[in-house]
Amino acid sequence: MAVQFIKVKSEDNDIRVDRWFMRHYPDLKNGQLQRLLRGKNIRVNGKKAETSQHLFAGDEIRVPPLSVSPKSDLPRDLSKADIEFMKSLVIYKDDEVIVLNKPAGLAVQGGSKTEWHIDGMLDALRFEKAEKPHLVHRLDKDTSGVLVLGRTANAAAKLAEAFRSRDAHKVYWAVVVGKPKMSAGKIDAPLSKMSGAKGGEQMRIDFDNGQKAITLYRVVDSLGKKASWLELSPLTGRTHQLRVHAAEALNTPIIGDGKYGGERSFAVGIENNKKLHLHARGIRIPHPKAGNLEIYAELPKHMLDTFSFLGFNVKEVSNSIDYFVKGL
Repeated sequence: MAVQFIKVKSEDNDIRVDRWFMRHYPDLKNGQLQRLLRGKNIRVNGKKAETSQHLFAGDEIRVPPLSVSPKSDLPRDLSKADIEFMKSLVIYKDDEVIVLNKPAGLAVQGGSKTEWHIDGMLDALRFEKAEKPHLVHRLDKDTSGVLVLGRTANAAAKLAEAFRSRDAHKVYWAVVVGKPKMSAGKIDAPLSKMSGAKGGEQMRIDFDNGQKAITLYRVVDSLGKKASWLELSPLTGRTHQLRVHAAEALNTPIIGDGKYGGERSFAVGIENNKKLHLHARGIRIPHPKAGNLEIYAELPKHMLDTFSFLGFNVKEVSNSIDYFVKGL
């Protein structure tokens, strides 16, 4: 593939460079993009591009030869089962927004070893629109819950901006091993990517060189000091932030999170102790047209089973987002 010079379209107006590549080249990994940017291979209007630089309609992007293909908006052939499956995930839909309850174990985007993922099946959610929905944020593969999609490029840009700012308020539910010393609080512990003990990379708390990472939390219920139900509200969006903060800052690893909690996370007696017990429970976000959209997603079966086993009552909690917003 040769060097390309691409004009920024109106629907991509005021989008960051990294978000533009995420939207148009979803298979391009962030590490690859950062190397291209550092090497001055990507330029905007003839000048070196920066990750956080904003693009505007009419800007010209120099795109070097890439090892991945650009995203196509042509309908993809999907099986009837895939279409029915994707539609079964929809918990909210209007002209601008679709919200899914993503199951645990399903990746949001593909990779070298991931062929079945949300992004690859978005054609199933066109409904009456010609345009395919757009991803505006991500969840880890093993995290379930609320996933917001923009039904137009303009709606997606507004939603993505809300996620970048503090206008989107999110609440996660987690079942953890142990009980935090404090029943509620704020975790202010910066994170860095480091080499893992068993190879690969992991996020770790790093007060010297880490990126800012803040999480609000409260204990909703607990079974003595054996296990607890936490509500977590991230104020920043670092990779694996909630998992690291739960395991390292609170010393209560999320059940099933072997990556950060080791063997301790595989709580004895829990039937599904190898499945991550982290769920994106709800979100309040400015709607692209007007007002706020507030949506909650039901727990996946493995967490419902654990709640039942531990005696946690889902109905005990209401207005989760209000609790954390009022505390800011």
